[in-house]
Amino acid sequence: MKVILSGYNVDSTVIEELKKTSPPRDDITPETLSASYARISRDPRSVDELRAVARAEVQRARRSNRTIIFKMGHHSVAEHAVFNFDIIGVSRLAIEEIEKFRLCAFTEKSQRYIKLKDDFVLPEEVKKAGKQELFLDTIRAQNSLYQKLYKRLKPYFFEKNIKLAHDPKKHSILGGWAKEDARYAVSLATQSQLGMTANARNLEFLIRRFASNKLAEIGELNHKIYELAKEVAPSIILFTEGNDFDAKTYEELKVKSSFLMNPLIEKKDEPVCLVDFTPDADTKLIAALLHTSSFLPFRECMEKARTFTPEKNMEYLKKALKHMEFYDAVLREFEYVDLTYNLIVSSACFAQLKRHRMATLTTQSYNPDLGVTIPLSVEEIGARREFMDIIEKTNAAYCVLKESLAVGAEYILTNAHRRRVLLKVNARELYHISRLREDATAQWDIRNTATEMSKLAKEVMPLTFLLAGGKDTYPARYKDIFGKPPKLKPPEI
Repeated sequence: MKVILSGYNVDSTVIEELKKTSPPRDDITPETLSASYARISRDPRSVDELRAVARAEVQRARRSNRTIIFKMGHHSVAEHAVFNFDIIGVSRLAIEEIEKFRLCAFTEKSQRYIKLKDDFVLPEEVKKAGKQELFLDTIRAQNSLYQKLYKRLKPYFFEKNIKLAHDPKKHSILGGWAKEDARYAVSLATQSQLGMTANARNLEFLIRRFASNKLAEIGELNHKIYELAKEVAPSIILFTEGNDFDAKTYEELKVKSSFLMNPLIEKKDEPVCLVDFTPDADTKLIAALLHTSSFLPFRECMEKARTFTPEKNMEYLKKALKHMEFYDAVLREFEYVDLTYNLIVSSACFAQLKRHRMATLTTQSYNPDLGVTIPLSVEEIGARREFMDIIEKTNAAYCVLKESLAVGAEYILTNAHRRRVLLKVNARELYHISRLREDATAQWDIRNTATEMSKLAKEVMPLTFLLAGGKDTYPARYKDIFGKPPKLKPPEI
C-alpha cells in the first residue's frame, strides 16, 4: 500500500509569495489534479506519475479537462479542484442566496457574537428607483434601535443571571445574549462576511445559477467570483451562462399561482406543522435494520417487522443505539424515514435553519402579513412599543419599495420578519438538528422551532426518535433507556 498527500489548500498569499521567489511556472493550478485523476480509469500508470505528466503539460491537461467535462460529460473530475473565497461586505439577503448551495462549505459572521456597527448595503435597485432617502432613513432608525436595545439588554441579562454574572468567564455569554436579541431590529441589508469553500463542479453550478439571479448585488458577486476562478482554472469552469430554467421558472409559477394570493393572512397558522411523514415509520426503520443485518429482501424484512412485538422492536432499536455517543450520527437506516414540516420562522431563525443543507428546504418570500418575532427580553425591558414603531416604519417603507422595485424590497425587512418554509428531513437529519438546535447553548428562536419539530416527530414515530434531543440532555436520556450513562458527556461551555 502507498498513500500520497497529493495536494491541500494553501492560503493564496502564501502561494503568491512562493511564486515571487520561484522561476515562472504554469502548473500552479488545481486543474492538474482534475486532469490526472480523470485519467485513472483508462491509464495504467500510477496516480503520482499521472500527476507529474499533468504538471509538465498544463495546456494539454486543460484540453483534456475540457474534453472530459464538455464532450464526455464527466463533470465529477472537476470536484477534485477546490477553491476558497473570502466574501466581504455582502448583505444578509445575499448570504441567503449564497448558502442555498448544499455541497459547499460556509462559515459566516455571526450577529450573535459580534456587535454590529452601522454597516449595510445600499442596493443598486433602490438607487435606480430614487428611493435612497427612504431606505437610508429606515435603516438608520433600525440600527439606532439596535444600539439602544443592546445597551438596555446587556444589564438586563446580567441582572437576570446573577450566577453567570459572578463568573467573568461567562460575561461574553451574557453579552452575546444581548447582541442576539437586539439584532431582531436590524435589516437584511446589514453587511456581513463569510468564508466559502467549493469544488469546481459546485462553483460552476453557483456561477451559472447566479448568472440568472435578478439582484444586482448577486450579479456583482458572481462576476467577481467567476473572474477569480477563471484566472486560476479556466478548463473546469465551463457552463457559466444564465438560462431560462433558472431565470424564469419560479416567476412563471408565481404568475400561474397568482389566483391563490391573498392580500392579508386571514387564518393564523401554527408556526410548526408536521404536514407529511412516512406511514408506519417505526416498523419501516426496524425493517431497514433487519435488511442490513440479514440476507432477506426488504419486502420480507417488512413482513417480519410487522410481526414483532413492541418489546422486540425496542430490543432492535436499543441495539442500534447502544454504542452511540453524543457526537455520533444515528445509523444510515434512519434515512428511510421522512418528515415534512411547514414552518413560519423569523429571518433570524431562518439564518440558522438554512445551514442544515442536507435537508430539502424551499421558501416563500418574506411576508410582513405574517407578523414579526419579538424577543421576550425586549418585552421584559419594556421596549415592545419602540420595537413595533420601527417595525411599522419598516413595513411602510417595504410597501413603497415593493411598488417601486421589481426585486430587492426585502432588503429593508428585519431579522424579526417572517416567512413560510417547507422543510423535508429524514430521521437521521432531524436527529442532527435536534442534537444541535435543542441544546441549551442554541439560540432560543431556533431552539423553540427544533423542540416543537422533535415533539411532533415523537408523537408519530416514538421508537425512531427515542434518543432525540439536545446534546446537553443526551446523558440523562441515554441513562433512562439503558440504565447507565454513556461513556462520554458533552463538554461544558
